[in-house]
Amino acid sequence: MTKTLILTSEFPPQPGGIGNHALNLAKGLQGNGYEVNLLCDYRSKNTIYENEYDKNLPFKVTRIPRKDLAFLSYIARVKAAVTLAKNSELIICSGKFSLWLGAFLSLFFNRKFVAVIHGSELKLPNIFLRKLTELSLKRFEKIVAVSNYTKSLIAHLKLDNIVVIPNGFELKLPTILHSNTKPVPVLITVGNVTKRKGQHNVINAMPLLLKKYPDLKYHIVGIPTEKRKLEKLALNLKVEDSVVFFGKVTEMEKIELLQEADVFLMLSETTKTGDAEGFGIAILEANALGVPAIGSLGCGIEDAINNEISGKLINNKNINQLADALEEILNNYDLYSKGAKSWSQNYTWDKVIKQYLKILKEL
Repeated sequence: MTKTLILTSEFPPQPGGIGNHALNLAKGLQGNGYEVNLLCDYRSKNTIYENEYDKNLPFKVTRIPRKDLAFLSYIARVKAAVTLAKNSELIICSGKFSLWLGAFLSLFFNRKFVAVIHGSELKLPNIFLRKLTELSLKRFEKIVAVSNYTKSLIAHLKLDNIVVIPNGFELKLPTILHSNTKPVPVLITVGNVTKRKGQHNVINAMPLLLKKYPDLKYHIVGIPTEKRKLEKLALNLKVEDSVVFFGKVTEMEKIELLQEADVFLMLSETTKTGDAEGFGIAILEANALGVPAIGSLGCGIEDAINNEISGKLINNKNINQLADALEEILNNYDLYSKGAKSWSQNYTWDKVIKQYLKILKEL
């Protein structure tokens, strides 16, 4: 068994794509020739829930308590990583600080180091931190990008050790083929309510969409970080009755809401702080339930949507393109629904983990 340390900036039960990726990567490696120890932070002040969550995992999790002074938490994480690295043969790093930490460890430990890059950590607005990340990546033996878009963000480094392995998904319930039987189109976005996820782009298009589909509903599911801004936007556009906020929901509730929807929307955009959509795993979860998707060009979503098969790729600010894409999908719904379900099966974690096992064995 290869003793493996995974350093990650996020981890469940708190939400986040990087954390979800780390969980499934650790589960997939554990028992497949790898003995996994994962290092992350506590992300809530009440640690009981996270401790209970960790007890049910098939690998060991070490969490660092959050301090009021952030740098003290970073120091504690460095100390823990040094201790764990002593007994590790393979170190996998995912997330901004984890990349820096992995590069630091590589100065003192002769281990195999692998970086997983998602997108946002490569577009930091601070040029010093961006350069630090780039220098850190040069210390890794292998770099895994979760999409071709993410890989393109470091093309200028001219590294020849980068491989693209897409993010994967795992639904808790058996998938059910979605059928478009409702007379009222229901659109849905699942994700943190932020500018990056692009819910505001959908709301801006609602006046146009409602002209063609007067009873259309837009369901917004996820942590309501910027809910008030979007409520104000919907009110100003006089579409507030057609926009429904569900907030953070359970896994079961999420699946039920996806099954009630007709089309999944993710009109993501890259923010001024460099926050970018690296892949869009929520799209594949919807696809697995037979729900086609409409997503943004110019980001990792391009890898998550098989254009004109599982959904449509559009300019996230072009409301006419959105209206046309929606009409195209609804008019050919059975075709797109079957295409979405079939496409999603390329991204189940049992298939994705095989790609990781292959490249790790080559190290």
